Amino acid sequence: MPVNPDAAGRSYGPFEPYEVTRVKIREFADAVDAWSGAHRDVAIAQAEGFQDLVAPTTFAVVIAQRAEFHVVTDPEVGVDFSMVVHGEERFTHVRPLVAGDVITTTVHVDEIKQRAGISMVTTRAELVDADGAPVSTVTSTLAVREAA
Repeated sequence: MPVNPDAAGRSYGPFEPYEVTRVKIREFADAVDAWSGAHRDVAIAQAEGFQDLVAPTTFAVVIAQRAEFHVVTDPEVGVDFSMVVHGEERFTHVRPLVAGDVITTTVHVDEIKQRAGISMVTTRAELVDADGAPVSTVTSTLAVREAA
């Protein structure tokens, strides 16, 4: 069964805030092999002009995927996660994520296209800080195959 095309235009959230911590930044930097000292050492990060450790640019996906989970688990959308292949990820950053940020996310289902037994689901996660100021936008496209 294909993904419900009527789900396009829906929004989910905002969700419980996500606190960006030094530990999470260091763990993510290790996982993606990002070796800048600004990801690990506060003095280096501050010397580079940041208030605290700065996250690698792709760290925003950690926060975005927590919000996207609500889309893929909504039975009205109809995503069978066992049939999902990640298609694309794009980041638009207003400013870097740093330790101490408290980020709230709202995710939007921007588009659902159906082609040859595959539903292409495009979501847009808007990340804002505790003051409501934009931080990053993460746009994801998932390819969802129909069950045979």
